[in-house]
Amino acid sequence: MNIIIFGPPGAGKGTQSARLQEIYGLKHLSTGDMLRAEVARRSDLGLKLKSIMDAGQLVSDDIMIELIGNCVSEPDCENGFVLDGFPRTVPQAQALDDMLRHMARKVDHVLVLEVDENALVDRIRKRAEESGGARSDDNAEVAKKRLSEYRAKTAPVLPYFEEKSLVRKVDGMMPIEQVSAKIESILGIEPPKKH
Repeated sequence: MNIIIFGPPGAGKGTQSARLQEIYGLKHLSTGDMLRAEVARRSDLGLKLKSIMDAGQLVSDDIMIELIGNCVSEPDCENGFVLDGFPRTVPQAQALDDMLRHMARKVDHVLVLEVDENALVDRIRKRAEESGGARSDDNAEVAKKRLSEYRAKTAPVLPYFEEKSLVRKVDGMMPIEQVSAKIESILGIEPPKKH
């Protein structure tokens, strides 16, 4: 099962993707994590990416498509994956479909975590406090800019997937467990048994 999870920064995509990986064995592919790892390596690409990310801007399509293509073809994605942070543009979505078609695969579900933007900025501010500012993009000003970028560039990708009847919306303001239960219901998978 191949899933895309959408939502603005701080909506809980990483939390839900990690849960799907841990419990159901779907590989969590977080472009944010991939990009931050490249920045941490301090490669030429990493330094360029750092300046783009610190400014709250989106990384170019060609870089993202290359990163995702490399990951999706790895053996740990054979059982399926959850894409978190990709695609962010219609050309990326089209490139993803083309890439998967060549692998005899497809996107099965597109989940959208819907959240209140004011509450989201507070959530990001709290995440920054809890992590001691571990992520350079965790501050209110960058968060507002990223929300604006999401509305302008990423949200328009949804109609592309809506035309394929793949989009399911989830109230991301519910408690984490309720969001998880809703996602499991949409995907048609059984929740894990409690011991």
